[in-house]
This record gives sequence, C-alpha cells and structure tokens, in this order.
Amino acid sequence: MHTQSDILLSVDAVVFGYNPQEGISVLLISRRFPPHQGKWALPGGFVKPEESLEDAVHRELKEETGISIHYLEQLYTFGKPERDPRKRVVSVAYYGLVRPEQFELHADTDAADAEWFTISEVPKLAFDHQEIMEMALQRLKGKIIYQPVGFGLLDEKFTFAELQNLYEQLLERRIDRGNFRKRIRNLDILEELDEWKKPEGSGRPARMFRFNERKYRELAEKGIDFELW
Repeated sequence: MHTQSDILLSVDAVVFGYNPQEGISVLLISRRFPPHQGKWALPGGFVKPEESLEDAVHRELKEETGISIHYLEQLYTFGKPERDPRKRVVSVAYYGLVRPEQFELHADTDAADAEWFTISEVPKLAFDHQEIMEMALQRLKGKIIYQPVGFGLLDEKFTFAELQNLYEQLLERRIDRGNFRKRIRNLDILEELDEWKKPEGSGRPARMFRFNERKYRELAEKGIDFELW
C-alpha cells in the first residue's frame, strides 16, 4: 500500500509539430537512464518542491530537448499505480503545437537524443506515453475545429489552399473545399491581401491572406461561435 510520501509528481510534454511536406510530428527523447533506458519517450520529469507544474514542464522540455515553447496547455492527469516501475508516479501532461523548423534540438540531462517523428512513424514508447500522446492528438483535433490554433503554424501570409491543407493534415481527412472556404470567410477573421502567390507548377496565382488575431479576440469576447463543422 502506498502512503502519500511514496507518491511522486511528474510532468510530461506532448509537443506536436507541423510542416506542409511531412504533416504532423511529435517531439520525443531517447531515455539515457533506466527504467526503459534507450527507449523513446515524451520529454518530462519530476516536479521540484519549489516549482509550479508549468515551471516544471518548461524546465524539463528545455533541459531534455533544448527548446522553449511560449504556451503549453494542460491535457490530463495520469495516475495508474503501475505506470512507473520505480514508484507510484502521478504525471500531469501538457501539449502544444509548433513549427519544428523554428527550433534547434539539443538533448541533455536524462535524454540521450531528441528527434521529431511523424505520427505514422512513432516507435513504441516507454511507460504509458503512447496513451498520453494519443489523447493529446485527439484533444488537438477537437480543438482546431472551434479555435483558430492552426494559424500560428502558417506563414504570416498564406493561401486558402495552404490553410485547407493544414486542417486536412491535422484532422487526417479530406475537407470539402467550397464549404471550408465559405465557413472561413463567414468567420471574418482573415484579411484579404492584394498579393498573389504563383504555383510551383502550372495553374493560376492564388490570393494571399493574413489572420487577424485582434478581430478574432474581439469576436471571441462577444461569444461568437467559431466551430467550423
């Protein structure tokens, strides 16, 4: 039987990346020490007595991968008694979404290596990290339908086709082009620019747009429904 002093508190970070060529990826570290030495896992570790959960997850992410992320959202608390062979460990997981090319990875402390893996190529993960990652992915897919979280993954100026490709990659399904365009336009959170992007092959140039975050926040405060489907 575990006593309160036997229970340790940890944090884990599920950091998803996106680029148009490879789609969705996740940041993993190779564990330097037992248990599960040499296996891939999510960045994370134990919370220090003087730390908040948020400070701990940002510290662990920086120490093990070398990157700093402005915002991570709390996902869920995982606390099955057998999830860690060393001791009873309760973990609070966080998740976020970034552009991988904006970061330079550097593994240190408990991590022997740090790499991005596309979702389809994720290896068998240590502990219950597969479950944590899958829950985070489902949460992300749900969130992008009612919040414009994906705009931070695009260049400042983008075409409708690039925006639709982003949503199709995140949702892992095709989207009707006409309905998507109509719904996004009705939200009135894009600025239409007098700029055009030439396609790489043949075809007509496409108009460029820019996300108006100020307009989005004004409408969100008024309770406007941003659900896309």
